[in-house]
Amino acid sequence: MIPNDLYVRILERIPVCCVDVVLIHRGKVLLVCRNENPAKNQWWLPGGRLLKGETFVEAAKRKAKQELGLDVEVDRKIGSYEVMFNEAPFPEIKSGIHEVAVCFVVRPSGDVSISLDETSGKYRWVDRIDEGLHRYVKQVLVDASVFS
Repeated sequence: MIPNDLYVRILERIPVCCVDVVLIHRGKVLLVCRNENPAKNQWWLPGGRLLKGETFVEAAKRKAKQELGLDVEVDRKIGSYEVMFNEAPFPEIKSGIHEVAVCFVVRPSGDVSISLDETSGKYRWVDRIDEGLHRYVKQVLVDASVFS
């Protein structure tokens, strides 16, 4: 992992590449409530930073396993998105952060027993796009065409 002091300097200077997943099961999508900034206490897509040497598909599978405890199959790429936040995961960053997120539709490849890691406090299954969601999450769900 990257030491916090170095990661702060990175986040202050350059965009970070992330992968987010739209997990579909029985016609519903799983959202997680974030425990951390940015987007703390907001309903969000599971995902996170791409690691060096890792493909986007490998990252999508790793993040589903790490954050949800699930093995998944990647169905398809939805698209690439820029997300800019006013807040950051470290209080010393005053300029917010800039993420480039590549998003995928994924499906569970086995048991669907969710086991959240420390990045999320709870989860819910949704069958529609709620107006209260962050515009990024709404756009990804629209582009994924997962709801009729």
